[in-house]
Amino acid sequence: MPVLNCAVMKSEAAISFGSNVRDRHANLCKALKRLQQIEGVKLLCKSLIYETEPVDVPAEFQGIPFFNAVAIFSVETDVEEWSTAVHAVEDEMLRVRGEQRNAPRTIDLDLLYFGNLIVNKPHLRIPHPQIASRRFVCEPLSLLRPQLILPNTGKTILQMLELIPQTPSVRLLDLQW
Repeated sequence: MPVLNCAVMKSEAAISFGSNVRDRHANLCKALKRLQQIEGVKLLCKSLIYETEPVDVPAEFQGIPFFNAVAIFSVETDVEEWSTAVHAVEDEMLRVRGEQRNAPRTIDLDLLYFGNLIVNKPHLRIPHPQIASRRFVCEPLSLLRPQLILPNTGKTILQMLELIPQTPSVRLLDLQW
């Protein structure tokens, strides 16, 4: 029986990267490299790196700044498999999910969007529900997809960014990754 070649559906998926433990720059680079090694994944573009004040962290973790960035990938899998693969990279990099929410971490990878998909499950929400309120996500994403309108938002990434307060601070760094 002949085998037919069928095109594999690809989706554009954005990931936000954050790190505030040890060598933050190396952590972002390692996570990006590891994601690119996943079969069927291709890096399309990546933002610059920002240093940001922590958001929504307990008082004892204030003052431990993050490095943050965003990368956009072409992905040949479904959203559940991609989410599992992203969490596996966090686990490989010794991301600790402890009792204390928003504690310092080697790497934090958040799936921001996956094509035009809307997912509302206890373990996965797409688009990420806090994109429009987080400058450390919106600012780097606006460099890559300023005119993107995510499902159920009605606003471009650039319009969302304009509505977010300037604090906590987000500072552009001169770092390659």
